Amino acid sequence: MFRFFRAIRRDLLESGKLRTYAGYAVGEIILVVAGILIALQINNWNEARLERQRETRFLENIRTDLQVNIRELTRFTEVRSARIESAHRIIEYFDGKPLEDLADFNYHNIHVQTWQRFYQNDNTFQELVNSGNLGIISNEAIKNGLMDIKLMYEKMKGDEDHMRYDYEGFLYEPFFNTVDIAPMTENFTYRVTGGQAGSQPPLARGDIEKLLEDVRLKNGFTLAIYMMSTINTQFIDMRARTEQLVEQIDRELAGRIE
Repeated sequence: MFRFFRAIRRDLLESGKLRTYAGYAVGEIILVVAGILIALQINNWNEARLERQRETRFLENIRTDLQVNIRELTRFTEVRSARIESAHRIIEYFDGKPLEDLADFNYHNIHVQTWQRFYQNDNTFQELVNSGNLGIISNEAIKNGLMDIKLMYEKMKGDEDHMRYDYEGFLYEPFFNTVDIAPMTENFTYRVTGGQAGSQPPLARGDIEKLLEDVRLKNGFTLAIYMMSTINTQFIDMRARTEQLVEQIDRELAGRIE
């Protein structure tokens, strides 16, 4: 096409028709500019499409992380609820329930004292934050949801740290300093594994009676009930917010046409 314009330009110059040549020259410039603009538009469209595909992959990975968290939050809530019930059972012994079943006391005692910290699965979110790419998430509601969950997790972590401090001072110290825990842990392990591990050594009534005389230990179980109940409420709220965010991501992904 450009060879065609050059031929016309040469003929016009040779014939002296300058005005006509100028018109063709302007047309040629417009054609070149239009071609450049179209090429830029195509390039911009392609980059936007690739960026949107990248965002989609991040959203899918975030959704996977959140679904893992929902399962873990559900599990932790159930486990902590069972330990709250065990703490109530132990306090009944402190309040005068006859010590007829040493294994029952032992199970609920160690069940309360055995706990794990909840760790949030936020690998994709951290990747976005650390790389400075959080802005790739175009949906502000989703970004706000991720920040909400982060703040909820930080608050819950602080409460777990406080609970750990209470456990060490009010449960672990009096328990470890008063009795021989070896037969107790063996007996507990045997019970929770259905006999697959541990053993059934005899439990010393005198040791358990010593524990029941320690008011600090009783206060430890009371604090455990309070702290685990507080954190369970946070687990439930965090799970609800996470489920809401998963629904937002599902709607965002469903509305995309790649």
